[in-house]
Amino acid sequence: MDNEVKNWMKKVEEAKNGEVDLTRDEDLSIALMNLISLEEHFYFTAMKTNNKKYLEMLHAVRELRKNLLKKIVKNPEGEEWCISKHLLAASMRLIEVGTKEFAKKNEKEATIYFTSAYELHSLFFAINTKIFDVKELDVNNGENNGIMKKVSIIMKKIVDCCKE
Repeated sequence: MDNEVKNWMKKVEEAKNGEVDLTRDEDLSIALMNLISLEEHFYFTAMKTNNKKYLEMLHAVRELRKNLLKKIVKNPEGEEWCISKHLLAASMRLIEVGTKEFAKKNEKEATIYFTSAYELHSLFFAINTKIFDVKELDVNNGENNGIMKKVSIIMKKIVDCCKE
């Protein structure tokens, strides 16, 4: 493990001893993904049926999603709020596409989608737990997408939803 990863792991341990409950937040992030998907479905259903009641439901779900997202996205810098929402939305959609490919026995293709979804989900947590300062990152590290792979490695080591 390189020094950068070791430093992140140290920060994670400090965060665990503080107020960050990563297993709770992981569960909450999955709920948020589904709420974002519900918003999309209510929108499309409203447009397809011309029934404005679906827009009212969309609004109610959106308000719930905003309130719950505040539990993870605290003191966002710049556009971190929107970045966070879109990271979760993209991750959820990639999981769904990966699942469909897997069902069609396209395991290699499914793995690409699943890996991308996990990397986006991990980036969401890296940003919102303040594990690293964006200015400190060696983004390229000799390879494309170096940051995504590093963040994913760290998240695999620190988030275990089965620990209570």
